[in-house]
Amino acid sequence: MRLNILAFAAGILLLQWQPALPSIGAWLMLGGLLLLLAWRWPTRSVKALALLGCFLFGFGFACWRAEIRLADELPTAWEGRDIELVGVVASLPQDFSHGTRFEFEVEKTLTTTAVVPPHIMLSWYQGRGDEDSAERLIVKPGERWKFTTRLKRPHGNANPKAFDYEVWLLERGIRASGYIRANPPQLLADMVWSPNYLLERLRFKVRERLLSVLPAETYPLTGILVALAIGDQKSVNGDLWTTFNRTSTTHLFSVSGSHITLVAALFAGLVGWVWRRVPVLALRLPAQRVALLAGCLMAFIYVFLAGFGVPAQRTLYMLLVAALAVSSGRILAPSRILCLALLVVLLIDPWAVLAAGFWLSFGAVGALLYVGSALVGEGRGWRDQVRAWGVLQWTATLASLPVLLLIFQQFSLVSPLANALAIPVITFIVTPLALLGAVLPWWPILLVAHTILGWLMIFLEWCAVWPVWQIPAPPLWAAVTAAIGVAICLLPRGMAGRGIGLVMLVPVVFWPVAHPPEGSVQITVLDVGQGLSAVIQTHAHTLIYDPGPLYSAESDAGQRVVVPYLRTLGVNQIDMLMVTHRDSDHAGGLASVQSALAVDEVRSSMPEIPGQRCESGQRWVWDGVTFEVLHPSAEAYEANPKSNHLSCVLMVEAGGRRMLLTSDIEAPDEVALLARHSGKLTADVLLVPHHGSRTSSTPAFIEAVGARDVLIPVGYRNRFGHPKAEIVARYETAGPRIWRTDRDGALSVALGEEKIELSAWRIEHKRYWQGR
Repeated sequence: MRLNILAFAAGILLLQWQPALPSIGAWLMLGGLLLLLAWRWPTRSVKALALLGCFLFGFGFACWRAEIRLADELPTAWEGRDIELVGVVASLPQDFSHGTRFEFEVEKTLTTTAVVPPHIMLSWYQGRGDEDSAERLIVKPGERWKFTTRLKRPHGNANPKAFDYEVWLLERGIRASGYIRANPPQLLADMVWSPNYLLERLRFKVRERLLSVLPAETYPLTGILVALAIGDQKSVNGDLWTTFNRTSTTHLFSVSGSHITLVAALFAGLVGWVWRRVPVLALRLPAQRVALLAGCLMAFIYVFLAGFGVPAQRTLYMLLVAALAVSSGRILAPSRILCLALLVVLLIDPWAVLAAGFWLSFGAVGALLYVGSALVGEGRGWRDQVRAWGVLQWTATLASLPVLLLIFQQFSLVSPLANALAIPVITFIVTPLALLGAVLPWWPILLVAHTILGWLMIFLEWCAVWPVWQIPAPPLWAAVTAAIGVAICLLPRGMAGRGIGLVMLVPVVFWPVAHPPEGSVQITVLDVGQGLSAVIQTHAHTLIYDPGPLYSAESDAGQRVVVPYLRTLGVNQIDMLMVTHRDSDHAGGLASVQSALAVDEVRSSMPEIPGQRCESGQRWVWDGVTFEVLHPSAEAYEANPKSNHLSCVLMVEAGGRRMLLTSDIEAPDEVALLARHSGKLTADVLLVPHHGSRTSSTPAFIEAVGARDVLIPVGYRNRFGHPKAEIVARYETAGPRIWRTDRDGALSVALGEEKIELSAWRIEHKRYWQGR
């Protein structure tokens, strides 16, 4: 059974790597089902055929589910148009700096002929501009509203090794997103009675109560209590996640298996204790069975209250399978229970295999079961208990190592110490108090929980200062090899070959940093939405050309895109950060980059930023690659124009090949460049000025550059309408290939040795859900 379930999971995983959905999903399912009929036959050949059948069935099942999910789509013709909708707020609303975001279940489309998916994500912007003094309307789960909306198809930034927002939306069944227009929304019903809406309203009330008892302004750790009570991780302050990541304690501050198991065990013990003391009840039904049912019921309630995440699902299904086995009198091996839980998770959510939490959750539990079986029956003295605890900590740490390095490129060296204290404090003290405080209206319970958290955070912040092991993103084969090595390392004492496991860990732990050859340069224009950020790497130097846009008061491209990308490269130090001008779509990520990375030098046209002013005539050579600033001139600074006219223009040359990066210059600046540097503007690759605005890209400038490839950094369906159709047509007439970050994702340019290579992330790593 276990091998068959693993083969089924492998088929699902293979489907998620496909660039397009195969058209033979139904046939694969049929063939898989036929082969499954033979899996109990005694011959080995038929059993091997059954494994193949399970694999094909998993592949076909995932394909079938994907076809159904993708069939709900917003037609391209209805993107960006006003659509009147009636529906219900279907999730816990999340506030951000200028409004609220929530999932919306569409009940009725009032706009004639409009086709809208049944489940969408809406943002309601309130309190911006002239409305800053207006009172923000509060949205509650379960309310029925009439909205005028503008929607777009699922789309997210596409960068190397980055979070895939599009598949995140697909997994949750969100097939369009958009915002609410200024037309006055109408509240049609205060509550639509449905189990899902009722649950979300309950979560909303618990969150409101916790935040009212311990306001976040006075009690900064209240968000952690909210996360532990109802699974709302977005309530946690962003700075705290940095501490959790550096100490590898993130798993403790979301509802995970240990929390659910503890709550279920406590409730089961309480019910069993009461049941045994009522003779009539004890004679009717055994207390053990009642306690088991009560524990499962409590686990079910807590999991749904916490938002039904993958770690919580895994624990719930394991508890239910174990409960069924005990109730039926059968004894199931822990590995069988884990595999059955895996099967249920994938049947409900075949996209779970794409989440890091899936691999961390099942991998850690599988390793603990693998090692825990060897600890059964050992001594019960305190020394033996401490030793067993240490073995389990070592097991969990080692098991998570390949996944953490593959996905996050870092591993906390102090993780075992931090978790040794944090696990018992969070699991046995803070979580029960948070749940008790959510149920009982007595504020001292929550205050005690917050105080204990404060003491724990002092310890974790001390641990966070310790170094973190960081490497470039290793290849998949290195992580798989390391996972096998972990299994070998965890073999029982006395078995030969355990040292081989440590050798198999070497590639993933010590994966080297890749550098362009001497005399070559790698330029990556990141997909940051409507804005610009490019990373330029030579053999031994790194330059950031703009840190990207500010998205909101809570996030920016530096935090979400630039720093994570540099981490995948193994880069922790920046030789130069060039901030081309003041606009927030170029400079918005500055603070995040400077706080996360060591920056040797800053050049900018902004006098308020400490560092050197970028100015025409500046020239330097790194590793055989020439850099030259062509704009702005000293005279441009004296004229004190608007910020676009002071954009730093950079020419990069390697091996006789050149790329011109122009930021947001406009037509007058192009004229000035033609006058000052008419012989220096020729380039093989051009970063299109001002995102393709009609204020730039004059015919004379395009002709003078003569690029064969032009790159347009632009956000999907941005509010400026960039790039303008006439500008795109102008470049098409000139003849170069046109690349766009909104369509092609991050764009990579390699220059050197009289050659040039361009690639696009979406093209090189196409997945079936992109653009759907």
